[in-house]
Amino acid sequence: METGSEERARILVTNDDGIDAPGLRALVEALVLSGDYVVQVCAPDSEMSAVSHWSTIRHPLSVNQVEIEGATAFAVVSGTPADCASLGISQTLFPSIPDLVISGINKGNNCGYHIVYSGTVAGAREAFLNGVPSISVSYDWMSGKSHVDDFKLSAKACLPIINAILVAINNQTYPSRCFLNIDIPTNVTDHKGCKLTKQSKSTFKLGWKQVKKTSEENNNTTPTISPNNLSFQRELRGSYLDVDADTDTKSLKEGYITITPLGALTPADADCHSYFKDWLPNCNS
Repeated sequence: METGSEERARILVTNDDGIDAPGLRALVEALVLSGDYVVQVCAPDSEMSAVSHWSTIRHPLSVNQVEIEGATAFAVVSGTPADCASLGISQTLFPSIPDLVISGINKGNNCGYHIVYSGTVAGAREAFLNGVPSISVSYDWMSGKSHVDDFKLSAKACLPIINAILVAINNQTYPSRCFLNIDIPTNVTDHKGCKLTKQSKSTFKLGWKQVKKTSEENNNTTPTISPNNLSFQRELRGSYLDVDADTDTKSLKEGYITITPLGALTPADADCHSYFKDWLPNCNS
């Protein structure tokens, strides 16, 4: 790619952690400092984690311009990642459709079935659904071990991947039938390089617990609970870790930067198709 302003690739950045999140800011800073890109940002004004592909349809969204050095940036009030990606590529905020959409850098990995819940992945998926090349990027944050500077290191580690993608786009060899989900290992300084992986079946086991609601009367807060006014909260009840060879989960834990091609939907396993092929005649009995 040429570095003249009119020849530079245009990159739109979004996320689900909010426009002030250190992961997004580190990525934007790295892209701006490279001097190779026109950087545009359209991201939620606050955290929108685990909203999956929720899209706002029935009411308008407010948009505020935000100062980010070297970039043109907008925060979408109560906007989801899918909203922000859609708005960012619509030529409503920016004059041109971006060459690439990057969603991230997320705080925490997005491997396995977590991808279904991920707002970060949804931001990239929304661009993909509209024919714009895209990637989602997550850093495997580990409490007590990770540091905010790891986002800057992760952004730096992503630049060769981003450059390679843009070369392929420019050469018209980049595939249009998928987008990429990228996860960066906790120990980013000693990563083992990039590895092509497949989506695992790792997932959290979540449940619900009943919690007490509170009401304020005469400045006194008292716990109240009744059959008509119940309150429940999600709780983690374990996890299933899929460690099959060449999966995103296993490879990430081994220290690789995982690159997982995704489609709009994950297809069912082949044995499911085989079963229903035999089962289908029963519907016509």
